[in-house]
Amino acid sequence: MEVRRGRQMELIWNTFAVAERRMLPKDTAVPKQSTDLISTTGYDSIIQHLNDGRKNCKEFEDFLKERASIEERYGKDLMNLSRKKPCGQTELHTLKRALEVFKQQVDSVGQSHIQLGQTLREEARKMEDFREKQKLHRKKIELIMDAIHKNRNLQYKKTIEAKRLYEQRCRDKDEAEQAVHRSANLVTQKQQEKLFVKLAQTKTALEDADRVYQANVSAVEKVRQEWQNEHIKACELFENQECERISCFRNALWLHINQLSLECVKNDESYEEIRKSLEQCSIEKDIEYFVTLRKTGSLPPAPVVYENYYNSQKNAGSGKNQAPAPGRRPQCPVPASKPTDPEYSTVDGYSLIHHP
Repeated sequence: MEVRRGRQMELIWNTFAVAERRMLPKDTAVPKQSTDLISTTGYDSIIQHLNDGRKNCKEFEDFLKERASIEERYGKDLMNLSRKKPCGQTELHTLKRALEVFKQQVDSVGQSHIQLGQTLREEARKMEDFREKQKLHRKKIELIMDAIHKNRNLQYKKTIEAKRLYEQRCRDKDEAEQAVHRSANLVTQKQQEKLFVKLAQTKTALEDADRVYQANVSAVEKVRQEWQNEHIKACELFENQECERISCFRNALWLHINQLSLECVKNDESYEEIRKSLEQCSIEKDIEYFVTLRKTGSLPPAPVVYENYYNSQKNAGSGKNQAPAPGRRPQCPVPASKPTDPEYSTVDGYSLIHHP
């Protein structure tokens, strides 16, 4: 306890201990030491440091809120992507199942990011509650210290004024005594009596000023003791608050990193499900499934053969009476040559091509 109290006394007067000052960077501004009773240099430095710490907590709180908004937007975009954007919707069999797993897991990743955003908002709210709680607790101590500082400063000024008046009365009394000694044989009896009366008055005024001065010194000492005790209590409370703040800040940051790491694990688990579904994807099975689903028969179509129009006509007429019907012209004979023959354009010596 004595070590702790001594540490607080360093904070009261110097703000930084000598050993701490050596560890500071060279360009760090160190408050000047002051033994003036009404100086608040050390106290102001502590309050400024606490305010900076509260500001740092607020910045981390805002960071969490912004990160939460990013995670929520990203999660919603992923869900919209997986639900609304087509991705291989006409695939079949095992690859189709793999794509379904892929879209489901992308949707799951999106939901996970939205959940992470909500978790980060909750952590930001906890940080805000902690910060406001410390602010309210510290505000009570600051109000007490402000009242003590005001009373101390007022009493100190009264004491300094009493000291100034006391010293002035001492000078007046000394001057009156010197005047009496100098004029012992040079003035009349009446004038000498006036000097003695003035000397008596200065002594009375001096005694009154001395009593007032001593009373003010006692009063300011009482105020100083009260201020010092309250200052030590305030420093101990502020130190506990700062330890609690640093611990809370560190733990909040640690938790934030764990949450991000857990999110990566969840994402990897989702992606692992996609990899497993892709491992079950079989090219041969998908081909076989497609063939089974869409096959039209086991035999290929018959080849297309050449059918000569005239042969088909001749074959059609061979089964009928070849005698011409009365009053009708006989049928035109079927060409004896093949289409590829040079004489394909002649029929029984009759040429269809007119030569000039």
